[in-house]
Amino acid sequence: MLYSCTANSHGALNLVTDFLMALPQDTATPLQLEVCFKSTNLSPHCFIQLHTNRGITSGEACYMEMESQIERGSASKQDLISENKRGLGCCGWILVALSTLFTVLLFPVMIFVCIKIVQEYERAVIFRLGRITARKAKGPGIFFILPCTDSFIKVDMRTISFDIPPQEILTKDSVTVSVDGVVYFRVSDPIASVANVTNADYSTRLLAQTTLRNVLGTKNLAEVLSDREGISHSMQSTLDEATDSWGIKVERVEIKDVKLPQQLQRAMAAEAEASREARAKVIAAEGEMNASRALKEASLVIAESPSALQLRYLQTLNTIAAEKNSTVIFPVPMDILGHFLKK
Repeated sequence: MLYSCTANSHGALNLVTDFLMALPQDTATPLQLEVCFKSTNLSPHCFIQLHTNRGITSGEACYMEMESQIERGSASKQDLISENKRGLGCCGWILVALSTLFTVLLFPVMIFVCIKIVQEYERAVIFRLGRITARKAKGPGIFFILPCTDSFIKVDMRTISFDIPPQEILTKDSVTVSVDGVVYFRVSDPIASVANVTNADYSTRLLAQTTLRNVLGTKNLAEVLSDREGISHSMQSTLDEATDSWGIKVERVEIKDVKLPQQLQRAMAAEAEASREARAKVIAAEGEMNASRALKEASLVIAESPSALQLRYLQTLNTIAAEKNSTVIFPVPMDILGHFLKK
């Protein structure tokens, strides 16, 4: 059996997996599975040929079409580069030959024009008569260009960080907050960052602002204040997916500060203060209840032994003498008081 579908290298594995899962249960046990990619002017095609116990039958049918956003971005990344296969043309090769001859004749002088150097953290995308010369950027180190026909653009491969300006966002529960953040990204594909977007840095900054507003617009205030890590991961995956076709890799996204309106801050502070006062009253009431129970038990013990009351009286006198030395105490025996009470 022979099946055909539109796909690229990123979707090859998913294509084969979906193909096997879509086979009917009564299909004969496959002995061999062959996958062949063939590129056309319009789009690449993937042909799957399945050898079974029943023999090989041929027939071409469109099996499935990859419609995910990641694969569309990956396909668009190769659009401008794949067109270079048509070559420079007759006039282009003549100009390249003349430039090469001119360089050889004036080699001692032109060597300073032809030799270029890029740093360890840089890559050079070379254009020859307006076309990208190779699928891989040059560098780091020394590389050669032809005068008059070649030009190049340097691309910085280091990680770049920028602050997201404070964004006024309306949360899901209709609360206006001001949120800012920081994004760390780097160029993963120099050719795509030059050929597929005018300014990758500026485009990533604008996309980060809109992504922050879109992600926080689906969260309520409690989630914005408590689930910052989840919001950061959601923004990172969204930005990384959107900038993949630009040759940008988003490494990290962090939420810096969440600013609430002054009225909302006062309301939340009053609510928190009232909650703390309520808890304090409950704790004080529980303490009074426990103290009363302890006093009841102590009174029962003292009632069983009259000498215990006398010992408690002496302990109280000792405590007063230690804390307040200026106080004069005249101890009166309990028996004398009892005699006057009887009269």
